[in-house]
Amino acid sequence: MTDLELNWTLSIPGLLGIAVAAIAALLLLIMKFRIHAFLALIIVSVLTAIATGIPAGGLVPTLLAGFGGTLASVALLVGLGAMLGRMLEVSGGAEVLTNALIRMFGEKRAPLALSVASLMFGFPIFFDAGLVVMLPIIFTIARRLGGSLLFYAFPAATAFSVMHIFVPPHPGPVAATGLLGADIGLVLLLGLVVAIPTWYVVGYLFGHVLGRRIDIPVPTILDAVVGSKEDEFRSTPKLGTIVFLLLLPLALVFLNTGLNMAATVGFVSLDDTWVQALRLLGETPIALLITVLFAMWLLGWRQKKKATLVETVVDSALGPVCTIILITGAGGMFGGVLRASGIGTAIADSLDAIGLPVIVAGFVIAAVVRLAQGSATVALTTAAALVQPVVIDNPAFNPVELAAIVLSLAAGSVFAGHVNDSGFWLVSRFFGMDTKTTLKTWTVGQALVGTMGFVLALGIYFLAGVF
Repeated sequence: MTDLELNWTLSIPGLLGIAVAAIAALLLLIMKFRIHAFLALIIVSVLTAIATGIPAGGLVPTLLAGFGGTLASVALLVGLGAMLGRMLEVSGGAEVLTNALIRMFGEKRAPLALSVASLMFGFPIFFDAGLVVMLPIIFTIARRLGGSLLFYAFPAATAFSVMHIFVPPHPGPVAATGLLGADIGLVLLLGLVVAIPTWYVVGYLFGHVLGRRIDIPVPTILDAVVGSKEDEFRSTPKLGTIVFLLLLPLALVFLNTGLNMAATVGFVSLDDTWVQALRLLGETPIALLITVLFAMWLLGWRQKKKATLVETVVDSALGPVCTIILITGAGGMFGGVLRASGIGTAIADSLDAIGLPVIVAGFVIAAVVRLAQGSATVALTTAAALVQPVVIDNPAFNPVELAAIVLSLAAGSVFAGHVNDSGFWLVSRFFGMDTKTTLKTWTVGQALVGTMGFVLALGIYFLAGVF
């Protein structure tokens, strides 16, 4: 009998009860007893693994798999993004871009300017990498114009979130599109139709409500120490240099995306050596690495800065983000334990048996799996796999309806990200918010993103059936 089969000796209500108890215990440890989030996540992960019947010999490997798997996708992106952000901040580049955005949009529309930039960057760049790169600009504008950080950061973060979950080439919608046999171009187009209004209502309008009600000061996590050696790095670079550094990873990742899409329609072959080489340049960690090297040259060496000074500035970016990386990894550990326990699969199978319309059932399955185990991508692919037999090769669904079903699953998979989601901790720590405040802002915001995204997808589905 396998470990997974052993987990299934628990009933579905039993597994669900353990998941609820684990989340409650985690919130109690962090908010009531003030246990550091990193320690609390490890403690609850261990207890949850024991309670769900993961064998003793497999307990530590399960913990490490969840922790390491999250770090593999997050640590490089956060570390490289922090380096780039620190150089933009210390050199004066963030201030240069801030002045340009304010001149273009005006002070009153600064949050809108940041969000438009985030929507553009969020098209090919993952949520965590894009957010980290934009944070120095967000913090600089927030300090200059005043008011709660949420006025500026929440709309931008939501912009990255909606692009990541609704719009190919991000992995969740691409995987669901493939599983359900939908047209990727149509999913991309309709994904934008869903993502942009959702961002405006939830990110921009709701973000303004949050900014008026909750005053969050601008964190100092990305700041250089005043009077430190890093002050010598300042050079006030040209606007074109800063725009180039921000667009470079965007262009490289677009290169990867374009080649992948060209391969799907037969224009190129992914087996060709030159295609593989160009795709490598567009992998997000490689694209960020190349950009960091260009930033070291353009903002440092080319400005006649000493190599030791450039090294100091780059190194200073890593210390402040170590806590964020570790907490994010521990959040991935907790989610990994919940997935390994079979909680997500058990809930999904039970909901699948209820018999709701496929577009509604897909949303509900994805949302409940998301709440249970944290990963949006896992929730989306799980829901897609479960509704696949009903959808695939079914002539009753036209291409637009298929795309709408994919988007409804995507909406469910982003619903109400909370303490078992590594992205929750990324936002919490970078924004300088405690757990309770993050639940009131980010979790509620993600619930609204999921709800509005589903309503829009449902509207597209019904319109496609009528016309």
